[in-house]
Amino acid sequence: MINHHYVAEQLLTLLRTPSPTGMTAAGMEVLSRMLHDLGVSPECTPKGALYWTLKGSEEGKTVAFSAHIDTLGAMVKEIKDNGRLKLTALGGYDWATVEGEYCTIHLNDGQTLTGTVVNTKQSTHVWGSELRDLKRTEETIEVRIDARTSSAEETLALGIQVGDFVSWDPRAELTDAGYLKSRHLDNKAAVAIFLGVTKAVLEQQLPLKHTVHFFISNYEEVGHGASVGIPHDTEELIAVDMAAIGKGQASSEHHCTLCVKDSSGPYDHALGNRLREAARRAGIELKIDIYPYYGSDASAAWRAGGNYPAALIGPGVDASHAYERTHLDALQDTGKLILGYVLEE
Repeated sequence: MINHHYVAEQLLTLLRTPSPTGMTAAGMEVLSRMLHDLGVSPECTPKGALYWTLKGSEEGKTVAFSAHIDTLGAMVKEIKDNGRLKLTALGGYDWATVEGEYCTIHLNDGQTLTGTVVNTKQSTHVWGSELRDLKRTEETIEVRIDARTSSAEETLALGIQVGDFVSWDPRAELTDAGYLKSRHLDNKAAVAIFLGVTKAVLEQQLPLKHTVHFFISNYEEVGHGASVGIPHDTEELIAVDMAAIGKGQASSEHHCTLCVKDSSGPYDHALGNRLREAARRAGIELKIDIYPYYGSDASAAWRAGGNYPAALIGPGVDASHAYERTHLDALQDTGKLILGYVLEE
């Protein structure tokens, strides 16, 4: 039912639009244009989140699906004496995962400059074993700006200031084998899935059992994205976010996962079982997993007093919070599960 070529195209566009947490206006603008192309007029919250609604049967309930468009990134913490930039992280990642990455510095006047993330002892020919033993931290990582500067004064003259946002080059690519590799699949993959589901419902006039809100938050990476803004009539909240893959995990790049517990505790058991049943009816091999170092918009909404059951699903993503990868299979199954849950049986 879902046009997965469309999902992939929208995802690549979203991935290539910088939206580090705290600076998501450009991403929201691109998403709004995509929705208007589908004939949908989204609403914007005072906090900058966005949502749209598809009406279902009057006998059904109201289900909200949440995703987030904000991504990892950084801000300029200090302009160093050598003209390079010390950073402060936006979101929870290890500095080693961005070493060597191209980046963009977003100036307050709307201009941009490019650079590369390097460490303070980058050349093995100069530092030898000191480089191999160097721990990557905020103190040892810096941005080498693609401009002629070797002093703080010269960098200031470029227009760079403390507090400027820095975004990573996503290097987004869809391979012939159907793998999507890029930074920021967390969580633009889910946003693209929502677009695919919306397109399918509207163009194919699919009968919705439930009224559906699609809510896109803009501060998830720093923990409070969906703490406000979830539509007031929500009776169930299902967060859709990437499923982490690795040692001891059941998640897979080729499947959708139901997370039953993360660092915030267990999600709603009954809602999880309803999603399992929807997956069974749709013929989806649903993976079940637990993430000890993970939180979602659903847990943020609960902490803020959300009075509804909540669950967490999403496509499997390898190397989360680094250079990530998933497969079209996982996007397809996640979209099928959403449709399977909200359509008339």
